[in-house]
Amino acid sequence: MSALTRVVRSGVGRRRVQTVVIGLVVMIAVTSAVLGGSLMVASHGPFDRAFKQQRGAHLTAQFNADAATEAQLADSASAAGVAASAGPFASAQFSLTSQAGNRLPPLNVVGRADPGGTVDQVNLIEGRWATAPGEIVLATGGGLRLPPKATGRQWTVTEAPGSPSVTVVGIARSVSLTADAWTTPAQLAAWTGPEGPRTYQMLYRFTTADTAAQVQTGRTAVEATLPAGAVASAQSWLDVRREATGDTILLVPFLIAFGVLGVVMAVLIIGNVVAGAVSTATRRIGILKALGFTPAKVVRAYMSQALIPATVGAALGVVAGNLLTVPILAQTNRIYGTNDSGVEPWVDAVVVGGALAMVAVTAFAASIRAGRLRSVDALAVGRTPRPGRGQWAARLTGRLPIPRPVTLGLAHPFARPVRAVSIVAAIAFGAAAVTFAVGLGTSLNRVQEVEDIADVEVGMAREFRQGGPPPGPEGPQPGPRGPQPLDDPAAIEKAIAAQTGTGGYMGTARSELTAVGVTGSLDAVGVTGPDSARYYRMVSGSWLSGPGQIVVSTPFLTAAGKEVGDSIVLTVNSVDLTVKIVGEVFNTDNDGMQVVTDLATLRQAEPELAPMTYYVSVRSGTDTGAYVQGLSAALEPLGAQADRISHEPDEMIIIVNTLTGLLSLMLMVVAGLGVMNTVVLETRERVHDLGVHKALGMGPRQVTAMVIASVVVTGLVGGALGTALGVLLQRTVITEMASSVGFRLPDAVLDVYSPVALLVFGLAGLLIAVVGALMPAGWAAKTRVAVALRTE
Repeated sequence: MSALTRVVRSGVGRRRVQTVVIGLVVMIAVTSAVLGGSLMVASHGPFDRAFKQQRGAHLTAQFNADAATEAQLADSASAAGVAASAGPFASAQFSLTSQAGNRLPPLNVVGRADPGGTVDQVNLIEGRWATAPGEIVLATGGGLRLPPKATGRQWTVTEAPGSPSVTVVGIARSVSLTADAWTTPAQLAAWTGPEGPRTYQMLYRFTTADTAAQVQTGRTAVEATLPAGAVASAQSWLDVRREATGDTILLVPFLIAFGVLGVVMAVLIIGNVVAGAVSTATRRIGILKALGFTPAKVVRAYMSQALIPATVGAALGVVAGNLLTVPILAQTNRIYGTNDSGVEPWVDAVVVGGALAMVAVTAFAASIRAGRLRSVDALAVGRTPRPGRGQWAARLTGRLPIPRPVTLGLAHPFARPVRAVSIVAAIAFGAAAVTFAVGLGTSLNRVQEVEDIADVEVGMAREFRQGGPPPGPEGPQPGPRGPQPLDDPAAIEKAIAAQTGTGGYMGTARSELTAVGVTGSLDAVGVTGPDSARYYRMVSGSWLSGPGQIVVSTPFLTAAGKEVGDSIVLTVNSVDLTVKIVGEVFNTDNDGMQVVTDLATLRQAEPELAPMTYYVSVRSGTDTGAYVQGLSAALEPLGAQADRISHEPDEMIIIVNTLTGLLSLMLMVVAGLGVMNTVVLETRERVHDLGVHKALGMGPRQVTAMVIASVVVTGLVGGALGTALGVLLQRTVITEMASSVGFRLPDAVLDVYSPVALLVFGLAGLLIAVVGALMPAGWAAKTRVAVALRTE
């Protein structure tokens, strides 16, 4: 065994605290990096992988049963460019009502014998497929929000002859969003009655479908094989993909933020550990040089002492990161129906290589000082700070009316200013992680609140609705049936206002329009009611004050090249309307390409336009279930009904909140380890001073108080700086997350910290410092006087 190897092994074994700290810091940094990197790779294309694995439909088409026969639809599979097809499947619209009277939105139910096939292999998430009469499978992943524990529940099919009962036997997901529910073909035939289904569904895969033009070419070829007017509607997989992948983009900014925090903290702490090891071993370095060690050997020795535990920590971190990735990816697999493990070998290799390179560079920079020391200078240097350093702080704190051990501790950071700065930096990043995580979670929850302000939805009763879904840009659309105009809006508003517990309401009427400078048709919403402003959050400008005004979202302003205060020409029902943009709102409907205006504005072009839906907020403390039942009873004579709006948290918000909590905990542990290592170094350097203090009568509790007090100033400063950094990170990341999908956010989403919360986050730095100092404080308190006085 060479002399260098013996020195390295001795250093690793003797400095156990430093060895453990380096190993744990690297392990946590690698764990965080592997987790973040794997999730970033996985979030890049989960929809594409699911679409490939489940052979999703490039085109989901609905056909009028009166215009095309099943045989004709089956023959359409031979159209040019069609690689595979499934169907025809009978489909119809139905509503489900629970035994408690709660209703699900109208569902597009498809009769399908099994979930497999050459196109759109439906992924069963829970339960089994419907195989017998009275059974149904509900879809998840689309616009329908399922009640908790839906499997096994019984519902009433309110629009089927005799209102039969049906049991939910499974929950499934179609990556192509081809239906809201499935049942057996025989069961669907029984529900549609003698008239039979109104529509049939066909699913197509094309040989090429990478662009909208290629999908349109395939659709045109299919339509050419069928009678004119057979196609009621069609949905391209590109539209489904754009909607599904929008959320995954949100993962990238906050993962980058946590990754940067982890890397910076690891560099600071490892550099501090190695520098501390050099400073505490100055005399030993002098002895090694006197025995013939060259500067290069000294540097290699201290680099090796850092790389050995770092290698072990990196290996453990890879294992931990992959183990954590699997359950979190299980959530994404559940959402998309994929079966990815999330383990990416190349990510593991890059992270480990990068981590060890970072440790090597950091250790080299810290140990180069050891290589430059002259033997004579190293042997002559003691451990204690130079006389006079920090004496002004000791005199100043000595005047405070608090016990002397505490004042000695408060003054100590000023004797080692460089080391104190390193503690402040570690604590600051730990406090920043906590502040950032809480702020990010609060902001995302407020985004959810903005979208779910209303508690109750009022629309036309099911039995009064006309057959068939309302036409969209291409005719009737697959999926839930849309709202239809109410017969007597004035009477409905009166009933809503008179219902006990009503906090506010807004009526909405929908239409379509085009805008100068914007390609394609846009969704127009005409609002009415006294409280419409409360259902939208303003980013800039003001709310509507009368006809001739509109409020729009950031994507619309970007597409139109307009700003708040500009005028724009809208075309509604072939009538040109010049309106003024008075405000920018946070509104994600229709990807932000929606125009909100006063109902009177749209009535200039469509005089008969009437509200289709009312959104109602109930007062705090009101039983929403009882309110819905009472309001429905009042609305029944008017041909309307009330439904409770589910406020279940979005799946992506759950994932983000889980990750932020996990990564924040990791960074807090890293910060605590950094504090602990520095205080251990300080305590060991001052062991002779501790012996003097004990000999003069300082008890163990006073020693503990002095050591803990030595991190109070750095904890408070680090907490204050970390809180400010966390707030800056929160605003930057949440803004980037919104910008990545083309939106600006209102102040209500950005400004989430109260003065009390900021004070608490600032004190979190003190908590990290105290917890990190507890172990070395206990060690210092137990040190025997005789041993301490014999230590040089």
